Amino acid sequence: MTPIPNAYKKVPMMFRAQILGRSQLHYIDPQKKKDGEKQDVQYWAEEWIEKAEFIPLTNQDDSQNDTYQTQTYQIRWRFVTNGGQDDGMIRPVIGGYGIPFYPGSSMKGAFRQACEQAEQAGIIPPNHCNIYCGDETNVTPGILRFQGAYPINDWTENLVDLVHPQAGWQVKIQNTKGKNQLKGESAYALVSLAKPTLRFGISSIKPLSAEQWQEIWQIWQYAIAAGLGIRVSAGYGQIETDSTSILYQVRVKGQGQAAKLIDDTGEFRPNIFRASLRGHALRLFGGLTDAQTAEELVEQLFGGVRGNGTVGLLKLGFKTGELRLGTFGQNGYEQPTYNVEGDMIWSLTRPLPDDQHVALQNLVTDLIWFAMVFGGFGKSWRRADHRLFYPDDEYEKLIGCHWQWAGEIDRKNAFRIWHPTKVSKFINSVLDTAKTWMELQGNPPNPDHHANWRESWHPSRVQVWGRLAKNRDECVAIDWLHKPYQQGILRGEPDKSIKRTSVTGELGQIGRLWHRMYPPKLLWIKKEGKLQRKSTNRFIELLTLFPDQSPEFQEFVEFLQQKPDGFELLWGGQ
Repeated sequence: MTPIPNAYKKVPMMFRAQILGRSQLHYIDPQKKKDGEKQDVQYWAEEWIEKAEFIPLTNQDDSQNDTYQTQTYQIRWRFVTNGGQDDGMIRPVIGGYGIPFYPGSSMKGAFRQACEQAEQAGIIPPNHCNIYCGDETNVTPGILRFQGAYPINDWTENLVDLVHPQAGWQVKIQNTKGKNQLKGESAYALVSLAKPTLRFGISSIKPLSAEQWQEIWQIWQYAIAAGLGIRVSAGYGQIETDSTSILYQVRVKGQGQAAKLIDDTGEFRPNIFRASLRGHALRLFGGLTDAQTAEELVEQLFGGVRGNGTVGLLKLGFKTGELRLGTFGQNGYEQPTYNVEGDMIWSLTRPLPDDQHVALQNLVTDLIWFAMVFGGFGKSWRRADHRLFYPDDEYEKLIGCHWQWAGEIDRKNAFRIWHPTKVSKFINSVLDTAKTWMELQGNPPNPDHHANWRESWHPSRVQVWGRLAKNRDECVAIDWLHKPYQQGILRGEPDKSIKRTSVTGELGQIGRLWHRMYPPKLLWIKKEGKLQRKSTNRFIELLTLFPDQSPEFQEFVEFLQQKPDGFELLWGGQ
């Protein structure tokens, strides 16, 4: 018998061994990307779609009778339930005929948990959970059968997704050049459904009244509002009609560099807000306590995978109002862009005592405002958007982002930070909020033993400099990132620059400087002897520094101490 050459290539990716040379679904091969070849996971997805059958959409209406009913929900962004089959890669559960689905067992677990919480809260009468789901103590079956859910829209688009852990890279490491990359900081592939419309089914072994079905779907509404599937705290599995307890909701708009999918198309990913708040929480706690305690506090809020894993207290939702995707750049520097406006919504995943609920609400609010004041969200958040503050004809690369408040502004918080002189008080109030939360968790602050991270928010490690700019044309520091900030005075004396130093960083090296043009929108003015509120187009120009011992950094700090263009030290540097 003649052997089949390269026989393994005829085996679908789904059935190949997860080893080099056969199939590595989670791994993004940079050489393949450079050569324009498809990744293994892309072949996997194509092979899946090719063989999967599709549900005909002849009946768009939900079923309604006394023994079987369905309800349909739209997922806001992405959805995935881990199939647990392919080593190293997260992908949906796949049922008969290749159709992805949400298992009935998962649905029953979510329903029972929500039902028990509803019983405890007195929303439904006692013992209804045992009637619906069964009495586990007496091993008595319940009357309901949970059929799970399947997508009824086209679920085949944009299946290949990415997860890119960044906390260590962004916050912790001390930037020893050439040794920056931490294990686990690369991008990994996963497969998830993009904005699927899911139809859920529940049946009963006996006929039920309309009132009973109404109660059942009300319980399921509580269950689904907490998020479905995995990566819920990162914004996955959120429905459009979210009825959970909202801690803080605010409307924002921004522009910047969009994330790239494996095929290099752009996508706006709402989990940039979670990544930002998680990173800033790590910085703030890292300046108030030791590294281990800081990480535990952050995992309590946002979830984590250490040990047995932690389900975080916070859940992100983002309701997109407007979204435009495009491109910017030329001569090999083309990058996908986004312009977006929408509501950022942070909710609780489970009830808390009243004092902790209030403290967490304050903490989430302050984290959002801290992130907005000092940076932004998503790629290149450490820089102001060069398209707004640096002439297009001078710079062709896409650098920075710009975010601002939209809609009805939160006046109470807006007046905490409307002028450079308010920055110090604002930072201290954010730290006080974090301290209050720590004390309620039994972890009193201990800033004398703070984390030894590059960006721990401690006055000995960080300096915040600022000035007031009347308009966007008065942005000063953006020039210093690309040109000498000080010309040589004596003959032969070199110009002083921070470009491609540890201050600004370079390819493969995170810098130690954030530059932000924050638009406060409102300010106080004195008119006829009285303080009055007024809208404004001014900006607070901020430089946040995490100095090291390099000569370039020391010289730059000495330059700032001369108060160029009105820059003053607003916080830190102790």
